[in-house]
Amino acid sequence: MEHIPFVSSAPNTLGIELELQLIDPRSFDLAVASEELIAQLSDHPMADRVKPEITRSMIELNSSVHTHPAGLLVEMREMRDALCNAAEVVGVRVAGGGAHPFMRWQDRAISDTPRFQYLAEMYGYLARQFTVFGQHIHVGVQSGDHAIALTRRLTPYVPHFIAMSSSSPYCEGVDTLFSCSRLHSVNSFPLSGFMPAEIDDWYRFEAHLAKLHSFGLAESIKDLYWDIRPKPEFGTVELRICDTPLTVEKACQLAAFAQALSVWVMRNPGPADGAWMAYASNHFQACRFGLHGNYVTPDGQRMRLADHLRDTFEQLMPVADELGTLDMLSGLREDVRKNGSDARWMRAQFNRLRDLPAMVDAMTHAFDGGREKAVQQTTPEQAATRRRIRATSEPMMAVQTLATPDVPPGTLH
Repeated sequence: MEHIPFVSSAPNTLGIELELQLIDPRSFDLAVASEELIAQLSDHPMADRVKPEITRSMIELNSSVHTHPAGLLVEMREMRDALCNAAEVVGVRVAGGGAHPFMRWQDRAISDTPRFQYLAEMYGYLARQFTVFGQHIHVGVQSGDHAIALTRRLTPYVPHFIAMSSSSPYCEGVDTLFSCSRLHSVNSFPLSGFMPAEIDDWYRFEAHLAKLHSFGLAESIKDLYWDIRPKPEFGTVELRICDTPLTVEKACQLAAFAQALSVWVMRNPGPADGAWMAYASNHFQACRFGLHGNYVTPDGQRMRLADHLRDTFEQLMPVADELGTLDMLSGLREDVRKNGSDARWMRAQFNRLRDLPAMVDAMTHAFDGGREKAVQQTTPEQAATRRRIRATSEPMMAVQTLATPDVPPGTLH
């Protein structure tokens, strides 16, 4: 069995990746512009941390390593400003959110890199449907065994991250009734889901990957589309479940939450077997209903996810005080309590504007720092009536008339 080296990192250091939408400022559909945007940033100090993604309407920002999320926030604001300035020169805008509300997967163009071209050949239309946008959070650990222990202990909290970050309620012009529709695209891939319960140390992880390889099911860890997975070359545990928030501020608050939670769970025993038994149900409830979903604890108790999250915040506040992140966790807790998720904000914007392109316009202003103004334009009465929106088999609008593809769809493999 081949040994997988694990690069040791300082415990509980942080880094994030943000997948972002490139928006045409005329149609507010996705724009095919990642290559031009990367070229525009080629002489910028942050150039090596701006990456292409699987389709050319996406861009990825990679942070450096931080011991404190406040430093991460400073860096992400600088990166956001540089990206938005470059996007203005190129003639596009940038938005967060887990999925574009009315894009058509048929119009997406695959990025010209060997891995992305391979994925397009292997997975056909799923590769283009994978034009969804997530936040990945990396937490530093000392060793492979520590990575497996942390992955296991974070497993019961996957629904909490899904619900707090959810920002993909619309898909191809339809209100899906889900808070997070993005993860359906992720879960279409083989080897998605969660780390098997029987893996409880690095040796068993290596054995599991070796078996997958011997069966021809996986070439490397990159083929594991788990919600949480070890990242040995970085020396981290990578949480891959969050929708990209609408603002970098919330993205950094979620990273602060992950850091405090990682410290807290490692001070406590690992989860009971119920964490894996209830995983699929908890995952679905968080995607479908967000904070209003049901949650089954590892020991079999059934409660509202919002109540369990509230209790979790209470447990984490002393840890956040130790880490010096009390302000960021308190801000996240208050935002979740008052405003819910970004999915709720998006629905309130649609209810106010009655137009999906106008809502995407609001999303771009949210990302570049205009969210506070946009939120203030939504009255409590407008937000309350959002529940009248219902998913149907027909789009809420003529998606074909909005889509303005920059390239022909081409041939699917």
